[in-house]
Amino acid sequence: MQPTSPAPRFAFGPRNYRLMWTGLAVLAAGFIAMMLDTADYGEGFLGLTVGPILLVVGFIIEFAAILVRSNPGELLPAAPIAPVEAATVATPKPVATAAPATAPTPPAASKPAYKRP
Repeated sequence: MQPTSPAPRFAFGPRNYRLMWTGLAVLAAGFIAMMLDTADYGEGFLGLTVGPILLVVGFIIEFAAILVRSNPGELLPAAPIAPVEAATVATPKPVATAAPATAPTPPAASKPAYKRP
């Protein structure tokens, strides 16, 4: 019998997907509002004010959908910390450094793998 593995954890949860679809709907409403403007070249109230405001709000909602945790009460699992006993703590040994006898040589220059146009 195989041991059961924990369920896979996805980066996005239901809350993130709801925010994402809401942001897409607001973005679509912003583009539609700019398209429905009846003034010449979209220079009316819908095309210059309402549409861009809806687009900015839609992009803010999309960024929130990416950055918000799906379950805010859930904390990330922490690595277990082993108890440290005073008798088992070792002091670091000094490392002897010797000066190199010869200086390191740089690698030989090679031809580039590409040709410039």
